[in-house]
Amino acid sequence: MSPGVLVTGGAGYIGSHACKALAAAGYTPVTLDNLVYGHRAAVRWGPFIHGELGDEHLVRRVLRDHAIQAVIHFAGYAYVGESMQKPGKYFQNNFSTTVTLLNAMRAEGVQHIVFSSTCATYGIPQSMPIAEDHPQRPVNPYGESKLFVERLLGWFAAAHGMRYAALRYFNAAGADADGEIGEDHDPETHLIPLAIDAALGRRPPVSIFGTDYPTPDGTAIRDYVHVTDLARAHVTALERLHAGADSMRLNLGTGQGHSVRDVIRMIEEVGGCPVPVVEAPRRPGDPPELVAASGRAKELLGWAPRHSGLRNIIATAWVWHVAAAARKRGAAAAD
Repeated sequence: MSPGVLVTGGAGYIGSHACKALAAAGYTPVTLDNLVYGHRAAVRWGPFIHGELGDEHLVRRVLRDHAIQAVIHFAGYAYVGESMQKPGKYFQNNFSTTVTLLNAMRAEGVQHIVFSSTCATYGIPQSMPIAEDHPQRPVNPYGESKLFVERLLGWFAAAHGMRYAALRYFNAAGADADGEIGEDHDPETHLIPLAIDAALGRRPPVSIFGTDYPTPDGTAIRDYVHVTDLARAHVTALERLHAGADSMRLNLGTGQGHSVRDVIRMIEEVGGCPVPVVEAPRRPGDPPELVAASGRAKELLGWAPRHSGLRNIIATAWVWHVAAAARKRGAAAAD
């Protein structure tokens, strides 16, 4: 029987890709998701439990019934703007439920966890590229709630001997190369799916927030990493913990940035059609540039991006979104 891994939030974008990677590596991913933002159709590589992470009795039962050996923790809200308006919602969902999860793990003797963290824990960067020892000073409740969890993991490790990997993503992007799963948020806030849908005529023109940044073309620069590379990093981190590695906190990025206009131009090249845009003022708190220093992930995990060239990211996303649009048209016609 293959080892069981609990994947909280496994019906979501990155979580579902991680489930596929786990299954390919010989594990049984067991998804626990409340489907507030996840999709039942994305759970294709192992059992699904519909429930709340804050229900400790349920979590303990899942850990026991499925002989769980480790946890990959994706469950969490991730809308920065909403977190500014509803900080209580974010600390309750992202932090408090993680306390419940860790208590359940301790009670059931599960000692290894890989945590989905974020570069938002760094706040406004003081230097570039951003290394793991950069000061962590979040500027929104979303980033702060993730930093709280990182600190919580440190205390559980010190007190109870748990070992963890906290993986700080930069901009997750792209879709499964086989076209089985992809990015499907509601509401959608990420540039690439918004711009692709605008090109396909499914959304209004995409907004470019800020054209006067101190960057080569005046638009903000971000480090895009393919979701398949992120999924592989989670599996590798889990295997390192199983092999006895110490707890770790790592950036996951490419070390290369692309501007908003770079992304839009690439979508136009891949899709063969224009992306309608409107220029808008900067959003408060958006830094000009966010790029990872990711050498530590290579050193400790042997991990380096394989699929994260901008063209490949856009191409896989384009195929996914075109197919998704066709499916939705077919469903509408059937109704």
